[in-house]
Formats: sequence, structure tokens, C-alpha cells
Amino acid sequence: MDHLVTARSMFGITMAFHIIFATLGVGIPLMILCSELLYQKTKDNDYAIMAKRWTKTIAVLLGIAIPTGTIAAVQLSLLWPGFMEVIGRVMSLPFQIEVYAFFVEALFMSIYVYAADRISPIMRIVSITLVLIGALGSAVLITNVHAFEGTPAGFRIENGKIVDVDPWAAFFNPSFAVTAGHVAVSAFMTGAFVIASVAAIKMIRSRKKSEAVYKFHHKALILGLVVGGIFSIATALNGHASAQGLYDYQPEKLAAAEGLFETQDHAPLAVGGYTSEKEQKVKWAFEIPWGLSFLSDNRFDTVVLGLNDFPREYWPPLFVHTLFNGMVGIGSLLILLSIVGFAWYKILKKRLFPRWLLWIFGVAGPLSMLSVEFGWVFACTGRQPWVIYRIMKTAEAVTTSSDLHLLFAFFLAVYLIMGIAVVLVLLYYFKRHPVSKELEGQVE
Repeated sequence: MDHLVTARSMFGITMAFHIIFATLGVGIPLMILCSELLYQKTKDNDYAIMAKRWTKTIAVLLGIAIPTGTIAAVQLSLLWPGFMEVIGRVMSLPFQIEVYAFFVEALFMSIYVYAADRISPIMRIVSITLVLIGALGSAVLITNVHAFEGTPAGFRIENGKIVDVDPWAAFFNPSFAVTAGHVAVSAFMTGAFVIASVAAIKMIRSRKKSEAVYKFHHKALILGLVVGGIFSIATALNGHASAQGLYDYQPEKLAAAEGLFETQDHAPLAVGGYTSEKEQKVKWAFEIPWGLSFLSDNRFDTVVLGLNDFPREYWPPLFVHTLFNGMVGIGSLLILLSIVGFAWYKILKKRLFPRWLLWIFGVAGPLSMLSVEFGWVFACTGRQPWVIYRIMKTAEAVTTSSDLHLLFAFFLAVYLIMGIAVVLVLLYYFKRHPVSKELEGQVE
């Protein structure tokens, strides 16, 4: 591989792996908080057991999230020294504040894990709430660096030197609010659907074995679908705001996302298909008339700039259209699944879900995580060739150190081993501690 491609790939697999655990590290604490609140309201011990078991899960996941996050931080400095020179002088605030957010998360996670049975119910709720706040704070603060890359603010470069630095203007850059919101709601959505998926699979396995276990997972499934449904709708609304941010600040990225080559009003929204540079259109796509214009600025006659209005070297890779479609398509499916589950249980008053529907719920969690991966890759790849939009190209920021291929292979092997290890640990723990024993009160 080319030196730049190798560096991007190495950092890319680090973030792709880390984002799994970082996302669940935000989403699952919300589910623990919901189960704690339901337990205090209903005194149904099933919800207390859910909180306890999900806490064990998040403790294991944090054991992977912390080292992979550390690796990502080190790689930022070693692989992208040009970028970190700007960040160090302009955008260091998120990194500094994130230390305190992580401290809050770790401290109150320790209290919740080791002292939950010895503190009052209100302190249990306060503890897990602060875990959630700390985890969300860490995610938002680190992601704000990405927001800054797309909409840089708070400094100027004059004669090759950084001048007029305003750290707070850089921190509250134009896409801060939308990016922070998207990180939050998509993580909450993903955590909820992962819980729902596990519950659905467990319901299939326990349907004819244990009525108590089946009811336990049924409650977890309903909770996951309700929370996941709420935040999947919130993610869609926030995604609409994100698209309008692209229209305002990164128009070529929006054009690439929709395969739009010629500037036009009443621009159609291309759904599906793939972008052909040679034919300058999205082939095999279903077009929604005037959809892109409305998506961009809430008007059907909005003029949307096409790729041909920009120099060819400024174009993002055209496959970002597929990533964008995948992200939006999965999000739409998750909203539909939530509606179907709610209608089946609440409107039709069906106590049991059919096996085929449970299998569909079973893939909702992996799909939600896949949509997060699609979204992250789209956000970063769609900004190319810039590492800081219209200020610094990615090729200008990369390290001059050679022989990255060996390190790339090493990290790939490390992540493979870590991924297998975390799955085996979780399977081993829950096999040794089945929920049936906790429901029977046999666990110490």
C-alpha cells in the first residue's frame, strides 16, 4: 500500500475497533439507568437483575475501550504530527477536559460495581447517572475534534504560522452541537438495540425451556425496542440537521454523498445504486424528486452545488454515496422495527413474538453498530483530501516515518486477538452465571 494509505488504514482500523466499545460504553449505561429506574418504580426484581448483568458486560467492554482509546491517542501523535501541531495549539481543550470526564466515569463505575448493594437506591441511580455523563462527555469531547476538522474555527494561518488563536471559538465550532448530538443519540440507539438483539436471541432459545427466563428477556426486549425506537427517530432528525450542515459548510461532501455532478435546483435524492464518475450519475438508483434540495435547506427550489463546480482534486471518494445510503437505510429499518415491535405488543396486544420476528430483532443490534461504522467512515472519508477542511491536506499531516506496513499487520493481529478475547470472556461469564439461577435467587 501507499504510505499515506497505510497510515490512514492503520488509524482507521484502530478507530473502527475502538468505536464499537466506545459506543456501547455510552449506550449500555443508559439501559442500566433505565432498568434501575424501572426497578425502583415497579419493585420488579427482573429489572434489578438486568442492571446487574449489564453492568458486568460494560465492565468487560471498558477493559477493551480504555487500551484501544490509548492506542488511538498515541497513533494521532505518531502518524499525524502535522495535524497534532495545529491541534496542540488550537484545539487542546477537548483532550484536557476529557481526562476529567473519564475520571468521573471510572470513579462512579467503581462505586456502582463494588458498592451497589451497600448504598441507597438514590445513590445507585446517582452513580450510574454519573457513569453515563462521564462516558457521554468523553465521547462528545473527543468527537468534537472531528467536528473541528470539518468546520475549523478559532484561528488563522498567516505566512505559514498559526495566529489569532481562540480555543473556545475552536471548541464551539459551527458543527459542535450537531456532531455532539449525533454521537449521543446514535450511541443510545445502538446500546438499546444491542440489548434488544441479545434478548431476542435468548427468547428463541428459552421459549420452550423456562417461562421465567422467557419473561425476563421479553421485558429486556421491550425496553430495548422502546429506547432504541426513541433514539433511532432522534438520530434521523439529527441526521437531517447534519446534512444541512454539509450543505452550509462542506458542499462537495454533500454532492459526493448523493452523486450530484451538476449544480441544480429541485435536485433529486438518489437512493441506492452506485456513483459512476465516467457517466457522471448514480446508476441503478431510485430518485426522490426534489428530495436533495429539501434535505439541504427545507425548500424544494434550493440550489445544490454539484461536484463539477469544484476542482477534481477536492472531490471526496465517490463510494461515500454507498456508505451514506447504508447508514440511512439501516437507520430507517431500525425505526420500522421499533414501530412493528411496539404495534405487535401494545396495539395488537400479542404476548408472544413470532420466531421470524425475533430473528429480525436479533440482527438489529449488529446492524445498528454497522450503521455507526458506516457513519464514521463516511464522515472521515467524505472530508478527504483534507485533514482540516480547506486548511491542511491529509498528505501534509502524515508522518515521514517509513515501514508502517509491519506495524499495520501487528495492530491488525492485536485487535483480532482482543476481539476474540472479549467475546470468549463474556460467553464464559454468562455461561457460568445463567440468568435462570439469578431468577431463582441462587446466586451469591
